[in-house]
Amino acid sequence: MHAPVIAVDGPAGSGKSSVCRGVASALGLRYLDTGAMYRAVTWAVLDANVDPQDGPAVAELATSVVLTSGTDPAAPTIHVGDVDVTLAVRGEAVTAAVSAVSAVADVREHLVALQREAVQAAHRDGLGIVVEGRDITTVVLPDADLKLYVTAHPAVRAARRAAQDAEREGEQVDVETIEAQLRTRDAKDSSREASPLAQAPDAVVVDTSDATLDESIAQVADLVMALPDPS
Repeated sequence: MHAPVIAVDGPAGSGKSSVCRGVASALGLRYLDTGAMYRAVTWAVLDANVDPQDGPAVAELATSVVLTSGTDPAAPTIHVGDVDVTLAVRGEAVTAAVSAVSAVADVREHLVALQREAVQAAHRDGLGIVVEGRDITTVVLPDADLKLYVTAHPAVRAARRAAQDAEREGEQVDVETIEAQLRTRDAKDSSREASPLAQAPDAVVVDTSDATLDESIAQVADLVMALPDPS
């Protein structure tokens, strides 16, 4: 198999991260979680006591932050400078502010450049890469070898996210509250002016609502393996 570029979009809680990591691990590909990059910038904004609603201040900080994204699908990491924020970026404060930070056009422009650099680095090393986020198929990698839109019913997504939060934080989370938060996040991501969440016309839809994780991974892996070899 050649070194394919797999671009994956989809709403929060759809299972795309788990599916992408599983596919990358199974096929020996690198993995880039672009959402973690936006969360890392948001963490830096909050850490610096910058108002997430202050677009110019957020943009200025974002371009000065040094981000390092680990692309091992078995253990993806994200650092801000020398600080490992892999776990910290999943906290409630970051989750509440990330949509505002992500909506800043200068932030997106800066991170898109970093994301494309990660793809180029994989190619230089002769490796393929799975890149997931919310504007990957439409903006970041419109010429990807395979474009996917991973989705699931909002109630299913909420249940999954609640289970993840409960496991991480050690306490129960109200599913209805999570679903309301996801719907709000979807609306913000889909309506923002800069690179809104959208399904690319040529993206393959992968609905994980009624599928197990292994089934979804197998479905996507089959799509990747079916790609023609350009050589």
